[in-house]
Formats: sequence, structure tokens, C-alpha cells
Amino acid sequence: MQEERNEIQYKVVVNHEEQYSIWFAEREAPLGWNEVGKRGSKEECLAYIKTVWTDMRPLSLRKKMEAAPSNSNE
Repeated sequence: MQEERNEIQYKVVVNHEEQYSIWFAEREAPLGWNEVGKRGSKEECLAYIKTVWTDMRPLSLRKKMEAAPSNSNE
């Protein structure tokens, strides 16, 4: 059973908010998600996500925070 799990291939997908997930490689990406080109074992895909998804905030929140006036007293 453990060997079967290691043979399952996954792909990394990302949505419009730049949130990452993994999906079974043989299946079409879910609606609203796009493939990023990384495929492999579950562990490989999760390791890839860990390196590229360094800011867990959704894109819309990051943009909103960047647009907000800063509270510095310069």
C-alpha cells in the first residue's frame, strides 16, 4: 500500500489569488485553478510549494495592503 502511494503523481496548481495546491496529475485542474508546470510525488510538489509560496496572504489582500496609506510619521 505504501508503494502505491509513492507512485501517485501530482501536479501543482494555482488560483487567481496566487494560492497553491496539489492535484492528481492525471485529472484536469479544477475550475479556477491553473497548472504551474511542476509534477511529481506528493512530497516533491509540497516541497516546491513551500519554496514558491512565501506569502500566504491572498493576492487581493496583498494589493489592498500595498495601496493603503502608510502610518509612518516621516
